[in-house]
Amino acid sequence: MKPPHTRLVLAEDLRRLGLQPGGIVFLHSSFKSLGDVEGGAGTVVAALEEAAGPEGLILMPSFNLVERARRAETWDPRTTPSTVGWLTEFFRRMPGTVRSDHYSHSVAARGKGAVEFVSGHRSREGLCSPWDHEPWGRTYGTHSPMYRAYQAGGQLLMLGVDYESSTYVHLVETICWNRRREQDPEAKYPALDRTALGAFWDRAGRLTRGRVGDAACRLFSTRDYVDALRAEVERDPAAYRR
Repeated sequence: MKPPHTRLVLAEDLRRLGLQPGGIVFLHSSFKSLGDVEGGAGTVVAALEEAAGPEGLILMPSFNLVERARRAETWDPRTTPSTVGWLTEFFRRMPGTVRSDHYSHSVAARGKGAVEFVSGHRSREGLCSPWDHEPWGRTYGTHSPMYRAYQAGGQLLMLGVDYESSTYVHLVETICWNRRREQDPEAKYPALDRTALGAFWDRAGRLTRGRVGDAACRLFSTRDYVDALRAEVERDPAAYRR
């Protein structure tokens, strides 16, 4: 039986994969895909912090994806659980982690500038989307954490998950929808096939693959990913409809 993965091993795996020290990384994850980890989820976060360094910023989804009609009534940024995996819920609950105030698509953060990075999610500036709900701000607006990470040139780490987990496709949909609405205010929101877009990205994108612990991972630039998918969808929208 092989020994459990340690913080040092996981941090080295992350560095080998290409996680940039001092940068921004947004993480989609399957904790169980890592295999046996000495110390559990806390060790994974510690490895991420070691690889990102003291100047780095770690972001995870902290979404409240209960039945859509109940999201607003169940939302409390201090206590509402994250519904997108054990690692994200552990991360949310850690002392020092901060969370954006959005009833549905909240983001949790820790590291340099975390408070400032997630504090603008109630802003009504920028792209509108179907998840916008007063009194909360634009889900993917100018000051939302996911849009800020895209603008800042952060990295997207898919740890043991496939492209069905890639919520950044919603940002692609939102950008495309807002462009269409400039010409046709009644344009329908374009729900996109994440798996088909992921296959395109695997063929055409700039990404690195490797293992962190036992987890098969992909790491790439969030900006490159979103911009390439948007261009591909605008080139052939019918090929990616869900």
